[in-house]
Amino acid sequence: MLDKTYIKVALVGNPNTGKTSLFNQLTGLNQKVGNYPGITVDKKEGACHLSENFEAKIIDLPGTYSINPTSADEQIVFKTLVDDTSPDYPDVVVVVAEVENLKRNLFLFTQIKDIEIPTVLVINMADQLQSKGIKIDVASLETALKTKVILVSARKKTGIEDLKEVLFNYKELNKEAVAAISTKIDGQFFIRIRETFPNFPTYKSWLLITQNYQLDFIDSSLQKKFDFFKEKKEKIKKFQHKEAIYRYQIINQILKETYVIDRVKGSDLRGKLDRVLTHKIFGYVIFAFILLIIFQSVFTWASIPMDWIDSGFAQLANFTRTHLPVGKYTDLLVEGVISGIGGIVIFVPQIAILFLFVALLEETGYMSRVVFIMDKIMRKYGMSGKSVIPLISGTACAIPAVMSARNIESWRERLITILVVPFTTCSARIPVYAIIIALIIPDQTYLGIFNLQGLTLLALYVLGFGAALLSAILLHKVLKIKNTSFFIIELPNYKVPSVKNISITVLEKTKAFIFGAGKIILAISIILWFLASYGGKDFNNAEEHIKKQTASIDLSISELNQKIATYQLEHSYIGKLGKVIEPAIEPLGYDWKIGIALISSFAAREVFVGTLATIYSVADDGESTATIKQRMHDELNPLTGEKRFNFASGMSLLLFYAFAMQCMGTLAIVKRETNSWKWPILQLVGMTGLAYIIALISFQILK
Repeated sequence: MLDKTYIKVALVGNPNTGKTSLFNQLTGLNQKVGNYPGITVDKKEGACHLSENFEAKIIDLPGTYSINPTSADEQIVFKTLVDDTSPDYPDVVVVVAEVENLKRNLFLFTQIKDIEIPTVLVINMADQLQSKGIKIDVASLETALKTKVILVSARKKTGIEDLKEVLFNYKELNKEAVAAISTKIDGQFFIRIRETFPNFPTYKSWLLITQNYQLDFIDSSLQKKFDFFKEKKEKIKKFQHKEAIYRYQIINQILKETYVIDRVKGSDLRGKLDRVLTHKIFGYVIFAFILLIIFQSVFTWASIPMDWIDSGFAQLANFTRTHLPVGKYTDLLVEGVISGIGGIVIFVPQIAILFLFVALLEETGYMSRVVFIMDKIMRKYGMSGKSVIPLISGTACAIPAVMSARNIESWRERLITILVVPFTTCSARIPVYAIIIALIIPDQTYLGIFNLQGLTLLALYVLGFGAALLSAILLHKVLKIKNTSFFIIELPNYKVPSVKNISITVLEKTKAFIFGAGKIILAISIILWFLASYGGKDFNNAEEHIKKQTASIDLSISELNQKIATYQLEHSYIGKLGKVIEPAIEPLGYDWKIGIALISSFAAREVFVGTLATIYSVADDGESTATIKQRMHDELNPLTGEKRFNFASGMSLLLFYAFAMQCMGTLAIVKRETNSWKWPILQLVGMTGLAYIIALISFQILK
């Protein structure tokens, strides 16, 4: 009878072995996602029922090619498997391999087996054995590897129950090492290691010696003993090289007797597809066409549910205001909380649809081809091939784009990508661009097809991409972050996507946005509501003041209320802030009214238009764009008598919004993804400063 009600199982494997699919099959929806302490690498855990009173806690560790860590996520795998004081230290390790790359997968397996932890080898994608012409002598392989070998197809759900049975009886697993490298590399050296650390398996001691950083789970007296061996750097490097050679010799001998492969036509089909999809010309053309389809779908498909959400929250706000007593608490609930939550949820369709396509591309194996063809270009800008997806995704919304940078292994390349993504023109900028362009750019068509206003909008998109790439070059030169990035990518087999995997991925990413960035967005929304809803004496006496001012004018109730609202906005805390910053923004061609719109639009860029609708005493009822445009067109600068929105000030505004951060949602998600306020604050200050300088220069030249 087992002496505890659950065991801890670590899932380990190379990238693209189907480890995530196996995790999903074992745990279903009984999953939770967090971050490892002090690092933003995802930590996935789930529960797996093994018997009536016995469960397994499944820990999905990051993908790795060996147990010798060269990156943060590989260090997590290493520390989890060697630190027996860790809360995640496993009772049993499941190493996930796949049928076509068993040789490379077994390198990691033999390393883990030599630590003398109970280890199971799962060979995934077993449903492809026949079509690939592969035969595996499972019994002989089990004997050679001294463990249980389970053939599994995570996609077809075969072999899962066999694995659960092995996990239930994990105490019967053989913990004996496979390679026993200590007797093959340098006997005397490893004898000294064994004598110095008698309480550790020899290979575990050897692994701890090879690490070039301090291990927090090793006490100082023991650390000194490890440091003594670490001083022999040249010998360690030489022995590591010998270890790799010896391991592959053992693996080759084992596979020679247990593994036969006779490639058939299926492999030829993959080769033909790769020759087209990774072609130096056609590869880019096909990728551009796929992106066009994706973003057309993101904009088209998301518009209907976003309208439903917008309408639903508007109706909820109206219902709440109608059925609750008039007062500040109702105002807070309607204009702060409901509005704030609506501002979070309205992004969900875009996030879900975008990640649906990203998951589809990853599941089919095409995403690895995109990364491969784009890496050479992106590396010139300090990024990697994987950076292209966040940059393109930013044209829909910077929030999911920043989230999609998670699959970039190098922290430096990932950070550069996150910092430059907001330069790309997102959909929230469109309302601002549309109304300003309509005001300052003539509606003229050249050659019958090229509209000047449309070309201006295109130029702003190009400007955003250019700014992102130039900023990446600058960050590449100034960021003093050690980068040990090596571009190693496996081109996996093409697969029919799993509906279950895609569903879980989309659900995970959406939940991460709602519960991660959402609470910060909601908090800032409430703060902005407070600043716009309160003020001093003039604010409180707005109704009395307006009634006196308009006593001789016949106004409807709605017109009177609109004037009161406008007056209150001007004299609210946020209005006063607009007056305070007016001297700073006046050189850009702006007044305090535009200043308020700039401040308000930090909640979301598109708020700029709604704020101006209130300021210019026009009800924003969804049909007011033309009226707003007319009022903005007629607005005069009281000092010069010229139009406030002329070509100079209009171009200044366009350029300001092209470069400025102006999005608290992006700020919040950058904080979450970098696990620090340092980077989003630097990003906010840097982009706002750049936007200010460029807007200032453009206005001073054009005026």
